[in-house]
Amino acid sequence: MEVKPEQIVFVVDDDESMRVALTYLFRSMSLHVEVFSTATALLESTLPNIASCLVLDIRLPGVNGLEFQDVLAKAGIHIPIVFMTGHGDIPMSVKAMKAGAIDFLPKPFRDQDMLDAVIRALEQDRKRRDGEKAVSRLRHLFESLTPREREVLALVISGLMNKQIAHRLEVSEITVKIHRGHVMKKMEARSLADLVRMAELLGIKRAN
Repeated sequence: MEVKPEQIVFVVDDDESMRVALTYLFRSMSLHVEVFSTATALLESTLPNIASCLVLDIRLPGVNGLEFQDVLAKAGIHIPIVFMTGHGDIPMSVKAMKAGAIDFLPKPFRDQDMLDAVIRALEQDRKRRDGEKAVSRLRHLFESLTPREREVLALVISGLMNKQIAHRLEVSEITVKIHRGHVMKKMEARSLADLVRMAELLGIKRAN
């Protein structure tokens, strides 16, 4: 049975010798690698849901590297990019970095510089994916709350006391305490500060 990789490096370069060299380099560090000669070929492949990074040549047939960076961003594909080029200039590298590139390496580059950039990119993507999983889990917990519990949550994170919440909702204070307890339990919050942090991650607005 084939073991699925935990992370992957994609290489897009129309130079076959560079694709071969980078394949050897990444495999020497036990990194799973897939290579493509064009940006279109990568887009037509299925991108696995694991920590990834893209090593991208700036000069490509058809869509160039900077254009492809924009295509990926518009498609909601947030894979970290390490650019490489034999024809780079300062404005080009600045544009790439401003658009979120991890690094911009002029050819020929040192193997260690490429490996350092890729490891940094993979770590960044891993953290992003972990963050998205955490938010997805919190959203699932939030959806388990009743409409009234969501109201109480918004008022609690706004700093209102139980008595004030009871007055606002025109219910008894004991009812507010019960709802508040349910909110804490369902959201798996250990403290008010924990609940506030969760609400911020979910983008829940505080009550006026």
